[in-house]
Amino acid sequence: MSTWQALAADPCEVGESPFWHPNEQMLYWVDIPSKKIFRSNVFMGTVESWAMVAPHDLEPGCIAPARGGGLVIALRDGIYRARRWGGPLEKLAAALHNTKTSRFNDGKCDTLGRFWAGTIYEPRDAREAALYCLDRRDDGHAPVLARMAGGATVGNGLAWSADGRTLYWADTTAHVVHAWDWNASTNTLSRQRVFRQFPLKPPGWQPGQPGYGGRPDGAAVDSQGNYWVAMFEGRRVLKLSPAGEVLSEIATPVQCPTMVCFGGDDLQTLYLTTARHGRPAAELEAMPQSGGVFSMRVDVPGLPVNFFAG
Repeated sequence: MSTWQALAADPCEVGESPFWHPNEQMLYWVDIPSKKIFRSNVFMGTVESWAMVAPHDLEPGCIAPARGGGLVIALRDGIYRARRWGGPLEKLAAALHNTKTSRFNDGKCDTLGRFWAGTIYEPRDAREAALYCLDRRDDGHAPVLARMAGGATVGNGLAWSADGRTLYWADTTAHVVHAWDWNASTNTLSRQRVFRQFPLKPPGWQPGQPGYGGRPDGAAVDSQGNYWVAMFEGRRVLKLSPAGEVLSEIATPVQCPTMVCFGGDDLQTLYLTTARHGRPAAELEAMPQSGGVFSMRVDVPGLPVNFFAG
């Protein structure tokens, strides 16, 4: 396994939702607090940014590519469709959550083209976050946004197993990743269980101190069914087996990795977004690449990104 390489991009406050676009051969990601979407031709070293402007100057929690071109974008107040890069936004569905206290966070599409997005409850003092699914595959009817799961505070780590039978979803605050049996055709979840519980942050722990391995943030699954998860504040990415066992640990050059995805022609490049927002000055001085985007070659290919149908 190789070492991390930094992309030629300005640091994000909170980089998230990376995906590799196989048709464009480009890497996409968002900076949530800065209300921007980015894409990069990693071969040329070029980076483009797209600011969310009025009347849609809201935080993009997550994005996914769409069939026919463009993106589906989860903003604070709803889910939108852009037919082209930088183009106008069409609102597909209004948010079902209270937008004063919650916003969309981590999300992506399933294999049948439905868009899933979890929320974050910003006061972080109650389990008000939920996981939603938007289905727009029937052009004759309005898109349907449905609540699929709940009981979280910060929804993260959404992914599906390689065989498409298991859905993973994390609650970052609770340091837990849950798993469900998932029926793709009926789009139903059952048999919720703990996939991996991580130790909570020790009382009084401060960044730079030992004794804390971080909490689960964004994730991706490889072709062997392993679950790769960025451990926020833990300075590491973990590779977990389908049974939830730690197979390997990859140190990161920053304290707060946020999400991984697989890319490149062979899907054997692991991309990583990171955060710097609200981090202590001493940490940023010691880790000046915080907020950057990184890549590393890995031995096992990932799964290709799923496209939104609609």
